[in-house]
Amino acid sequence: MAEELNGGDCCGNGARTTERDPEFKKKLVNRLRRIEGQIRGMENMVENNAYCNDILIQSAAVNAAVNSFNRELLTHHIENCVSRKLAEGDAEIINELTATLQKLMK
Repeated sequence: MAEELNGGDCCGNGARTTERDPEFKKKLVNRLRRIEGQIRGMENMVENNAYCNDILIQSAAVNAAVNSFNRELLTHHIENCVSRKLAEGDAEIINELTATLQKLMK
């Protein structure tokens, strides 16, 4: 997936932006909107005094959706940003990736 980069690289210095393929970007945004809808659904469930177990099941679905989003974005990051930085000789990207993985696995 070819990407045009802001600031000279995908994980850039300063603004740190990534120009994503429009189709991939749309896919990510759609996933986030579905997650947002699930969260609103949970809010309504709480407001309407839904059974606790039903809310917990919905919460588990939200967690699964967020984890799926993270896997998709992480794969894209490794395949594009990390590989590019390594090809440029920037081994510091490994430390950044390791720190990110540690946060995702908490």
